Amino acid sequence: MLNINDPLPQFEIQTDDINYKVADYNGKNMVVFFFPRADTSGCTTESIAFSNLQEEFEKENCVVIGISKDNPKKQFKFREKYNLSIILGADFENNVCEQFGVWVEKSMYGKKYMGIQRATFLCDAKGIITNVWPKVKIPGHAEDVLAEVKKLNN
Repeated sequence: MLNINDPLPQFEIQTDDINYKVADYNGKNMVVFFFPRADTSGCTTESIAFSNLQEEFEKENCVVIGISKDNPKKQFKFREKYNLSIILGADFENNVCEQFGVWVEKSMYGKKYMGIQRATFLCDAKGIITNVWPKVKIPGHAEDVLAEVKKLNN
């Protein structure tokens, strides 16, 4: 998994409506959060929380993108269903999850499988990771991330 002081990977990813390129946002702070699957309870709660704070993040010169392995069509339906304002990346084929080290072996009911570890990365305007939340607890998380973004601008 990427760590504090690592450079942010210069990834490109398809979203539900655009092709997102990190390079298009040079000079901005960036939040990249990974979630296991669109339209599940925890992922929905987390995405709504970031969307509800979207204007605050924008005031802090910060772009927020949430990424899962869902395809663009599912991300579009997810956005529409919950009126999400954040960017939703569809990592269904380009392995951004692997670049960040969040595609990991998981276990449920004794079965092992590969999946996304819910994690968040904050990058400053110079492209350096300043904060990592490796195992996110959803309640209050978006607010905690916003507080750290505000510190970057002081």
